[in-house]
Amino acid sequence: MITLGIETSCDETALCILEIIDSKYRVLGNIVHSQIDLHREYGGVFPMLAKREHIKNLPILYEKIIKESGISENQIDRIAVTNGPGLEPALWTGILFAKELGKKLEIPVIPINHMEGHVVASLVTDISKEFKELKAPEFPALCVLISGGHTEIVYIESFGKYKILGATVDDAIGEAFDKVARMLNLPYPGGPEISKLAEEARIENVKNEIILPRPMIHS
Repeated sequence: MITLGIETSCDETALCILEIIDSKYRVLGNIVHSQIDLHREYGGVFPMLAKREHIKNLPILYEKIIKESGISENQIDRIAVTNGPGLEPALWTGILFAKELGKKLEIPVIPINHMEGHVVASLVTDISKEFKELKAPEFPALCVLISGGHTEIVYIESFGKYKILGATVDDAIGEAFDKVARMLNLPYPGGPEISKLAEEARIENVKNEIILPRPMIHS
């Protein structure tokens, strides 16, 4: 079974071709095209610019990943595409591309919640240089998701059975980092820049024997 994955929920155009053999996974091709340089001047992702870039890049990256994977497009059995959550203009570019391609190849198109993708991806383990395997945790499990635009605490009864215990209703943690960075006149994306400064400050505090308390770490 060969699956083409398409992700356009924000400012990265990502495609992956995955082969499943006896419950083991092999990545045949993987491409991620970042738009960070284009959005940097806005201090955050500009949705309509992201949409335009996805439309431009999807057919180019699709042709490239087919060559990289060493298969023909007629060998693809199904398409998995992010249908949310994310920036609506960006999401629709991937969805429409997947639907048109699915119609052309006469194969099913499966909508995927990309937050569930984060959950599952964290459980993928390398079992050899070539193959990966999905290692299920002991259920029930609790998952904390800190994605760029979404923060959730999810109770997992089993794969496919989830209950969101809490989620941000306005700014996610990643967005907060970007906004703080913009206020401090730091480059976009803000997370890496703030982390870099925090690490420098931590090292300097240790040198000067200034140890700030960390609250509630044992609660």
